[in-house]
Amino acid sequence: MVKDRTLHSCWLRFWSFVTGLGMAVFSYLTIDHFFKANFPETIFTGAFCDLSSFFNCDSSAYSSIAHFQGIPLGYWGLVLGILVIIGVVLPSDRLEKVNKLLSLANGLGVLGLFFYSVFFLKSLCLLCTGYYVFSLLNFYLFWKFGIRADYPGWYGFIKDLVIGSLKPLVVIGMLTIMGAYGFHLFYQTKKDAMLGGVATKVVKEFYSLELVENPSFISPYWTARATENFEEAPIRIVEYADFLCPDCLFLFKQLEQLKKEYEGKINIAFQFFPLEAKCNEVVEKDLHPGACELSYIAAYNPSKFLQIHDEIFRNFEKAKDPAWRLELAKKYGVEAALTDDRTKELVKQIIETGKEYQKTSDRYSYGIRSTPTMIINNRMIIGTLPYAHLKAIIESLLAEQEEPETGQTRFLENWVDTRQIKK
Repeated sequence: MVKDRTLHSCWLRFWSFVTGLGMAVFSYLTIDHFFKANFPETIFTGAFCDLSSFFNCDSSAYSSIAHFQGIPLGYWGLVLGILVIIGVVLPSDRLEKVNKLLSLANGLGVLGLFFYSVFFLKSLCLLCTGYYVFSLLNFYLFWKFGIRADYPGWYGFIKDLVIGSLKPLVVIGMLTIMGAYGFHLFYQTKKDAMLGGVATKVVKEFYSLELVENPSFISPYWTARATENFEEAPIRIVEYADFLCPDCLFLFKQLEQLKKEYEGKINIAFQFFPLEAKCNEVVEKDLHPGACELSYIAAYNPSKFLQIHDEIFRNFEKAKDPAWRLELAKKYGVEAALTDDRTKELVKQIIETGKEYQKTSDRYSYGIRSTPTMIINNRMIIGTLPYAHLKAIIESLLAEQEEPETGQTRFLENWVDTRQIKK
């Protein structure tokens, strides 16, 4: 076997170290983001990247391939990065063969993940992109300058690289699985904590929020109706949302579940708030072209609102296409919505209620400045929460309104008389 190794040159060794370090660092950041996005420990610090609808790390953090049995995808990248660093610090022919073989598998995986993100999730995580870049550079170094097989072609590849790497791969695999099991246990612990201490903390923080008034004009478009009068339901949610907002899609799925669990107890008013300058002058954002059109289509015929609302969110990516929006309008017989002044004025009136709230950031003039924003029983939450936290808030609000049964108390009274006993 020719000793043409990546580590033969000081410069190649340096660049190999850089690529390994880059892979490890970006993998760590993706792991950190995964846990912060899925298990925020406070109501105020959800880790939701919102650079744009495309450059959005949350889509990756919430995707079906973000983890397997609680083991984040970034863990495997962290292991690969560490192996490359070890190969630089403690160089050996055998470890270099392993790293060269793994760089090929990793490179193919990176390309697959990139295309999955861009063409399926329709977004790209900047942290993941950093890992992609260093991984491909690492692949280039190994296959351009790395150790070479004695025999050319597939025979040399299988005999020298694959078979020659089997023993160290078994050892590395066993250690990796042990680490993966640790992540699995950590994930389960975080998941259990969501229903325990963290959820309790989130509920406490929810009650610490200042009370706000409902908008002066509550949208007549409701997605859940327990009472005719909005204020009479035990749970009242005013949902400022945009049909083309990725986080609003996340909330849509949560509210669908809430409506099933708390049927007859919840009113949800959908307060149109498209982040498009074409119809929204409340915020200086123009993120979602087509969101205004979708609002008009949904608002034109109140009797068809809920059907259109659900169909839009269930076809989230298609809804970005003007041709699809036109077909949607035709399907429900609301083509006139796009030119109807009455509908546009009504949507504008709903949007304008966003000006009624005191600003929550120096960057924006008003309190309602992004989507989704919820007002739950007169307390405002900007952004989204894990479902367990949202449910904990709902349960607490319901418990607060329930009358205790005879013989029961709503408090744990466990007084101990600490006064000294008189002799």
